[in-house]
Amino acid sequence: MKRRSVKQVGGGHTEVHKTGQRVLGDAVSRRLWPLESEALCARAERRTGLTDFGDPPVEAALSVLATSLENEADLHPLGRFLMHGHLSELLEMRLRLAAAWRARLSSLEASPIRRPVFITGMPRSGSTFLHELLSQDPDSRSPKVWEIMFPLPAPEAGGAYRDSRMHRANARLWWFRRLAPRADEVHPMRAGTPHECTAIHSFTFLSEAFISTCRIPSYERFLRSGKLGPAYLWQRRFLQHLQSRQPTKRWVLKSPDHLYALDELFAVFPDAVIVYIQRDPLEVLRSSLQLTGVLSGLFGRLGDLDELRDREARELAERMSRAMRFRDRHPELAGHFIDLDYSALVADPMQAVSRIYQSLDCAPSQPALEQMRHLTGTRSKYRRRRNASLSDLGLDAAEVHRFRNYCLQFGIPLPSS
Repeated sequence: MKRRSVKQVGGGHTEVHKTGQRVLGDAVSRRLWPLESEALCARAERRTGLTDFGDPPVEAALSVLATSLENEADLHPLGRFLMHGHLSELLEMRLRLAAAWRARLSSLEASPIRRPVFITGMPRSGSTFLHELLSQDPDSRSPKVWEIMFPLPAPEAGGAYRDSRMHRANARLWWFRRLAPRADEVHPMRAGTPHECTAIHSFTFLSEAFISTCRIPSYERFLRSGKLGPAYLWQRRFLQHLQSRQPTKRWVLKSPDHLYALDELFAVFPDAVIVYIQRDPLEVLRSSLQLTGVLSGLFGRLGDLDELRDREARELAERMSRAMRFRDRHPELAGHFIDLDYSALVADPMQAVSRIYQSLDCAPSQPALEQMRHLTGTRSKYRRRRNASLSDLGLDAAEVHRFRNYCLQFGIPLPSS
């Protein structure tokens, strides 16, 4: 009995000590790395000697984001340090890009973005693999991770492996994998791989990328209620910048989050082609929960699993509903959409590629086909460990009621148990 009593008391002291350490660590990190929009902007201006962030204005979105991160994200000290550094770098690059673009505005505006391909649809549905596959074509181009991390100066054709920025980006990603050891299981990324559009949107602070890494409901509501047109106008200018020293025939772009803003996407890219991947929503939830756990744990303390699951299911249903409503409202754009099934994509990637090129009224060159076949033959290197079962994650067939209309429209069987 005495041993049990001592253990209980000792355990209590341990918990009090841990709580005290957490409170102290949070207080010190708040003082060292405050997330306040005016202070972040002032710091970026001091470090660059520049004051004009260009269009779109950063303040409204940055203010909501910083306040939400400060008050709602429950950031741990490392997460606060990383987020403070990330926001600071985005602001500094905004200042430098704005200055660079002002000097050659007319030449950028004269560089069109013709018939870009946007891969979107259900998250965790093979879109990353398809993005990389289509990028094997020398006539196509995707923004690479290193190009978005370090976009100045604009990259030159064929100079990637000689560019020190690519090596700097790989070094950063190496550290990222040390801090988030499971990152390669859920989303392998290297400096030379294609990157998502949300990374480009991050420079406007109107980006789903922040929501995928932190629990920030106020910012999420702000992003859902606002218009994302400025983010797409910025993306067009960013792509014009990237192709200014490397002429590009066709951009291949990717993000599942485009489904939140199809109106804005087509307003800026009216000739866009949308590759829309469908997948069983319960399988998507299973995979998406794992990704969110890996990314969110890097910045903040994970919340309740039931709350996380409900949020993911709600957001996934909203994403699908928005896209379905858009397509119902715009039958004239039906020819801009290419619907692919996840199972068919996995079973025969080259057949999926063939369908896409047929819709584009062109054919890939023989070298492009060889590169694509090589990638499909080596894609096993991206296989991940077996995912947890639906029951392990607290998911069951009842969740599918949120997706009934989606499943019926795209011929996805409704789970019965």
